[in-house]
Amino acid sequence: MKYFTLIVLFALFSCGNKEDILLPKANISIVKNVNDLSPIYIFFRTKGKDTVAEVNRKNSIISTNWILNVDKRLQLRLAIPEIIKLQQKKREEKAHKNEKAENYYSYADTIGKNLAFIPFTNVYYKLEKPKSGVVVFFTKNNEVLVDDTLVKQEELQTYLNKLPSSTSNQYVFCFDKNTTFGSYIQDKIFINSLKLPSSEFNIKQEEFIY
Repeated sequence: MKYFTLIVLFALFSCGNKEDILLPKANISIVKNVNDLSPIYIFFRTKGKDTVAEVNRKNSIISTNWILNVDKRLQLRLAIPEIIKLQQKKREEKAHKNEKAENYYSYADTIGKNLAFIPFTNVYYKLEKPKSGVVVFFTKNNEVLVDDTLVKQEELQTYLNKLPSSTSNQYVFCFDKNTTFGSYIQDKIFINSLKLPSSEFNIKQEEFIY
């Protein structure tokens, strides 16, 4: 258990000081191994009565796979704007761009007792409400609303399957801005388990945070 604790409590040594990140946890590994990587850290910081997200990307190389180690205590309203900036920088880079380089979030697999990763390279974050589509909204209280109808998470797949099939449904995944990053990763892993149409039209690559 001590070994696993060291994985969960991700440590970065900077200027002689130990800085800790509490990683999100889940019970499955989406991706177990990533090679040719650059670690980026987003710390949970308090300044007076305020909480802030502090980014350390000193060791990041544009042409590599980026691993974002984000403290699970940070709310999305703090973490996502910083992540958007990092994504934009990598997407706009021309000189050293590597089309095969991906972006991943790290988390701790509590069953396999290993560090795991979930890709988000193609996700475009929007800090607003969507204007169309079947809105699947994950609240900060671990509830799911589908077009404002409360649906139990374990019943979401069945509910979506029963939606009228006479029109093409475009599923839009949204998250409460006050949700913690730890809960967000669990929600993303859950979404990954859903069996939805795989066409580009049906599943938007945008995620809405509001």
